[in-house]
Amino acid sequence: MNQQRIADAEQAYRRLGVTPIINATGSVTRLGGTKTRPEVLEQMAGAARVMVNIDELNEQAGAEIARLTGAEAGLVTSGAAGGLLLQAAACIAGNNPVRMQRLPDTDGMRNEIIIQTMHRFPYDQAYRAAGARLVEIGNFMFNHPWELEGAINERTAAVAYLCAPFTSRRVMPLAQVCEIAHRYDVPVIVDAASMLPPRANLRRYLRDGADLVIFSGGKGVRGPQGTGILCGRADLIAAARANGSPAQFLGRPMKVAKEEILGLVTALAMFVEEDEAAEMAGYRALAQRVVDSLVEVPGLQISLQHDGIDYLIPNAVLHLGGDWPGPPSRQVAAALQQGAPPIYLQQLGPPDELMVDPLNLTEAETDVVIRRLREVLTG
Repeated sequence: MNQQRIADAEQAYRRLGVTPIINATGSVTRLGGTKTRPEVLEQMAGAARVMVNIDELNEQAGAEIARLTGAEAGLVTSGAAGGLLLQAAACIAGNNPVRMQRLPDTDGMRNEIIIQTMHRFPYDQAYRAAGARLVEIGNFMFNHPWELEGAINERTAAVAYLCAPFTSRRVMPLAQVCEIAHRYDVPVIVDAASMLPPRANLRRYLRDGADLVIFSGGKGVRGPQGTGILCGRADLIAAARANGSPAQFLGRPMKVAKEEILGLVTALAMFVEEDEAAEMAGYRALAQRVVDSLVEVPGLQISLQHDGIDYLIPNAVLHLGGDWPGPPSRQVAAALQQGAPPIYLQQLGPPDELMVDPLNLTEAETDVVIRRLREVLTG
């Protein structure tokens, strides 16, 4: 993007009293998500000036999502969280207008969504917003197939499954959950909001048997930050679309603008066609620069991590526990946030770890992060 436009945008934020930051946390929504592709922004600017039938646009954009993900059908949603609500609405009310109009009142409907205790997370409130009652199985250490089978009954609407970094590896595998649920004709709905890249995940969860999968349209795809990619079974996607905007049902407040829909489809097509190896090499170079620049700080353990599960792209990971003689991780993170410019590091992993995620970093910003980290760590 033109550097002058970026400078103008920074000044516009400052006039509002908002301070631009350096986001080294990755694709965190509360810190701006990710930097939208310039090509997408350009297309959105033109699309905003053209009028279309939104129902037709939803259908055709969904067909393109289906082509790009290998799903039967797709839908652009208002972020991944909006997609979670539509997943629940589709499974509870279907496309029955009488039931759809009653939501979130689900008395007398199949309104239970089973979820493994280790998969409880703040965003599952979106399921409850649709009127779902969450039924937990297992505990924080173990889940067993018989617990899932025992929880399924005539009120079960779906089984929810979370795919996200740093979730427990002890949960039942998705394929096993799908096999059990499908034995009782119960759909499995997956939240994989933050799991792109790797691009293989676009088809992986569907291949494992998931009926509906939601991804963020921002984050690693770098489309419009307020969009989500819902894909899966054609009948459930049709029900999600019926419950959503522009229809006058529960999903109406979660409107997606026409330019956002077109921007998302454009971004997803670009994402699928990109060279992932080259993309990862770029991220690796930035993360390795951090590692190489700080490796000689006395007592510091720092390493490059990239496993496609917890570390979806190469990250520089600082280990500030054990024999580390310097300030604790929380103090380091706070000092960076209070600096000028404020710098935010990823703290999703173990308490003693801080991560520099290069997803949103330029080379110049990486140098600033290195300088500030060295000052705080050695000061």
